[in-house]
Amino acid sequence: MSYFIDRRANAKNKSAVNRQRFLDRYRTHIKRSVEEAVNRRSITDMERGEKVSIPTRDISEPVFQHGPGGKRSIVSPGNKEFVEGDRLRRPGGGGGGGGSGEGGASNQGEGMDEFAFSLTREEFLDFVFDGLELPHLERKQLLDLEEVRPVRAGISRDGVPARINIVRSMREAQARRIAMRAPIRRALREAQEALEAEERKDSVLRNPSRIAELKEEIERLEKRLEAVPFIDTYDLRYNNLINQPQPSNKAVMFCVMDVSGSMTQSHKDIAKRFFLLLYLFLERNYEKVELVFVRHHTAAKEVDEDEFFYSRETGGTIVSSALSLVDEIVTDRYPPSQWNLYVAQASDGDNWDDDSTTCRDLLLDSLMPRLQYFTYVEITPHAHQALWEEYETVAAEYPTRFAMRQIVEGGDIYPVFRELFRRRAEA
Repeated sequence: MSYFIDRRANAKNKSAVNRQRFLDRYRTHIKRSVEEAVNRRSITDMERGEKVSIPTRDISEPVFQHGPGGKRSIVSPGNKEFVEGDRLRRPGGGGGGGGSGEGGASNQGEGMDEFAFSLTREEFLDFVFDGLELPHLERKQLLDLEEVRPVRAGISRDGVPARINIVRSMREAQARRIAMRAPIRRALREAQEALEAEERKDSVLRNPSRIAELKEEIERLEKRLEAVPFIDTYDLRYNNLINQPQPSNKAVMFCVMDVSGSMTQSHKDIAKRFFLLLYLFLERNYEKVELVFVRHHTAAKEVDEDEFFYSRETGGTIVSSALSLVDEIVTDRYPPSQWNLYVAQASDGDNWDDDSTTCRDLLLDSLMPRLQYFTYVEITPHAHQALWEEYETVAAEYPTRFAMRQIVEGGDIYPVFRELFRRRAEA
C-alpha cells in the first residue's frame, strides 16, 4: 500500500474555499433545513445563524477496494434454499438489531450520529434569499454622475505604473533609438571610411595626425552609440482610462402598511414581519435601493423606518390615501425614466365603502403604467372583501406586474414572500 503525504502549506483562504464547496455540494439538504428554521423562528430573529444536520448516509464517500479478480464459484455449506442465479431478499427491519432505525436498541454500544455544523449569519441569509430578485429590474437613463465605469480611452504619456502599456512603450523606445542613432551611425561610417582611405595611402603620403584624429572620432562616436539608453522615461506610454457615465439600475421600494383599527395586533405583527423580511432582502441584495415607508388609516403619512415598525398610531381605513401619497412621491422625487418603482402593500382587506373603486382607478390610470411591480398581501383568515375584488381587475390587466397573495398565519409569511419575489425566467 502506498501513502501520499502533502506537506505543502495551506493556501490563503483554503478553509473558506473548502467550506463553500461543501455548502454547494449539500445545498439541497441545507436549504431544506434553512426553510424549516425560517418557519419555526420569528422573522425578528432572522439575522442569526443556524445549526444544520445532515444524515450520515448522505455524506458517505465512495471507496475503492481491491477485488479478488477473475471468475470464482463458491459453494457455501448448509445452503438448502438458494441455487445459482437466485436474488437474495433484503433483510427486513424490526427487532434484533435489524438496522432500519425502527426496531430495538443495538447491542454494539456504538453508532454514528448525524453530521451537524453551524451556518454563519451571512451563509444563513444566503440560503434564505436564494433564488429571489426584484422582478423586471431595468437599466434606466443617467440619474447622476456618481454611477460611472472606467473605460479605455487610448494611450497617454502620463499614468501610474499599474497601467503601463509595455508594447507601446517598447515601440516608442525602438523608434527613439533608431532616430537618435541614425546620424551617429552615419558619422561613424564616414569616419571609418576616411580612416581606411588614409591607412591605404603610401607611408610617405600617410598623415599620422589625421589617422589619430579619426580614431579618436570613431571612439567618441562609438561611446555615443552605447550611451543611447535602451528605454527612457520619455518612451513610457500608459493605458488611458476615463470614467464613463452608466445607465442606472437604481430602484425604490414603497412599503405601504395598513394600521387602521380593523387591523388587529396579530395582523399588524404579521405585516411588520413581512416588511422586515422584505427589508432584509433589499438591504442584503441591492446596494442602491431606496426605501419609502408609508403608514395609513384614514390618512397616509410617510414615516421613517423606526416609526413604520414600532408606532402604535391607529384609526379608520381609507386605502386610497396611501396610494395617492405614493403617486405624489413618485411624481415629485422618482421619475420613472430614472427609477425602477416597486410597491409592497399589506392590509386586512377592510376599506371604506366606495374607496376600493377609487383604489382600482388610481392603480390603473396612474400608478401601474409607471411601476415595475406591485405586490399586495391580504392578512385575513376570512373571505375576501371589496378591495381584493377590485385588485383582481388590476391583476387581470397587468398579470406579470401585479401579484396578490393571502396570509392567514405567521407560517405563511416566508412561502408567500418567496412566491412574490422568486426569480423568473426571462421573457
